[in-house]
Amino acid sequence: MSSTSENVDDRLSMLPEDILSRILSLMPTKYAVGTSVLSKRWRYTWTSVTNLDFDYTRRSPNMITLKFVDGNEEKFTKFVDRVLKFCKTSHLNSFRLHISSSGVSQSSILNWIDNAVRLNVRELDVCVIQSELPLSLFTCKTLTDLRLEPSDCDLKRWEFPSMIYLPCLKTLDIFLCENPLAIQGCCPVLESLSLNVSCYVEQDFILNIPTLKRLNLLCISIHDDDNRKIILRLPKLEYLFVDGELCSLFEMEDVSSLVEASISCSACSFDFMWADILNKLRGVQKLTIANFRFTSPLPIFPNMKQLELNGTWESGQITQFLESCPELKILCIDSVDVAERVFKKQKPEESKLIPACMLTNLTTIKISKCWGDTCDIEFLEYMLGNSQVLKSVTIFALENLLIEDDPWFCAQVLKFPRASPHCEIRFRSWKLPQSQESEYSDISEYSDKSEYSDSDEAEAL
Repeated sequence: MSSTSENVDDRLSMLPEDILSRILSLMPTKYAVGTSVLSKRWRYTWTSVTNLDFDYTRRSPNMITLKFVDGNEEKFTKFVDRVLKFCKTSHLNSFRLHISSSGVSQSSILNWIDNAVRLNVRELDVCVIQSELPLSLFTCKTLTDLRLEPSDCDLKRWEFPSMIYLPCLKTLDIFLCENPLAIQGCCPVLESLSLNVSCYVEQDFILNIPTLKRLNLLCISIHDDDNRKIILRLPKLEYLFVDGELCSLFEMEDVSSLVEASISCSACSFDFMWADILNKLRGVQKLTIANFRFTSPLPIFPNMKQLELNGTWESGQITQFLESCPELKILCIDSVDVAERVFKKQKPEESKLIPACMLTNLTTIKISKCWGDTCDIEFLEYMLGNSQVLKSVTIFALENLLIEDDPWFCAQVLKFPRASPHCEIRFRSWKLPQSQESEYSDISEYSDKSEYSDSDEAEAL
C-alpha cells in the first residue's frame, strides 16, 4: 500500500466510532459490510450501523418489479441472518427490506422483521411477495414510520391482526390492505396515512382519525353503480390526495384546515362525483388535478393561490378554472390541447370578460410540454396580452423549437404584446421521452433577457 493510501486510511481510522457508524449507515448495507475487508480496524465497524437496507429485487427496463428465482436466495438469506446476528446497535433508525424473489422463505422474512422490532426500529419499509407479517410488528412501541407494500409481481393483500397498538406511529403507508380501517383508534399520534379504498365493499368507508394531517387515498372499484360514500372525519387534515377511480361520493365534516388537494383519477363513475368532490375542496390554497372530465360549472375557489393542471387541457377548461380562482397567483399546465374556444386578446372595453386573477394576482405561469402548435401560440398570446401583473412565464418547449439557427417559435412568442411591463419569458428544452430517459433537459435555456445558458436562476417554481 502506498504512503498516501496509508495516510488516508489512518485519517479515517482515527475518526470517532459514532462518526464512522453514521457514515456507514448512509450506505446500502452490503457496501457497509464490505468495508470489513479494509483492515482489522474496520472489521467490525459496520456492526454499529443504525440503518439496514436489504434489496433483492429485479426490474424490467420500464422499472416494473420482476418475480424471479436465480439460485442465490440462500446466499442472500445467510447474509441477512449474519448482519442481524452481529448488529450491535440497540436502536435502528431504519430497516428497509425489498424482495421480489419467490425463493426467499416466508419464515426468514418474518424472522427478519421480528428482529428489526426487537432492535427498536423507528422506520420500517417492507416490500415483499409474501403477505404475512409478525404480530410483534403491530405492537412495536418505537415505530414512527411504517410502509407496507406488496411487490409489483404479487397481488396478495396485507391484513391487520385484531390486536394493534402503535403508540409512536406518525406515518403509515399501506397498499392493497384487506382491512385498512382496523388502524382506527390504534395509532394515537398518526399524522400521515396512505391506503387503498375498495369502493365495491357494501358499507360506507368511514375514516375517523382526529390527529391526521395528510391523507393519500387510492380508490379501487369494479362496478359503475357504486353508491357507497367515503366519509372523512379528520378535523386537522391539511393535505388530501385522491388517486385511482372516482367511484364514491365524499363527505367531509370539517375541512377548514385543508390547504392542499390533488385529484388524479383515471376514471369517474358519474359526472356529479366530480362536482361533489370539487365543491368539498373550495377552500384549498393549492389544487393539482389530472384526467379531468368535468363538464358542469365549477365552484368558486376563493383562497386558491396555486393551480396545477396535469395532462392535456382544452382552452375552455383552462379559462373555466381561471374564472373560478380570483386569487390565483401561480398556474402550471402540462399541455394545451386544440381549443374549442379560441383565445383572443381582449380589447379594453371587454376587460370584464378577462378572469379577475389575470388582472390583479396572476404572477407566474409554467407550461411543461409546449409543442409549438396553434393552440399553444394562441394560449400564450392571450395570457401575455391580458395578464397585467405577470412576472414570469416559463415554457418547456419541444427541443426542435429552440434551434439557435432558426428559433422561430421563441421569436414569435417574444413579439407578443405584454400587458405586464415586468414579465420575463424563459424557454427551456423538452425532449420526447425515449424508453426511460428523462423527459426534461437542461442543455439549453433561452429567454428575452439572456441567450442560451445553464443558469439555475430560470428554474420554474
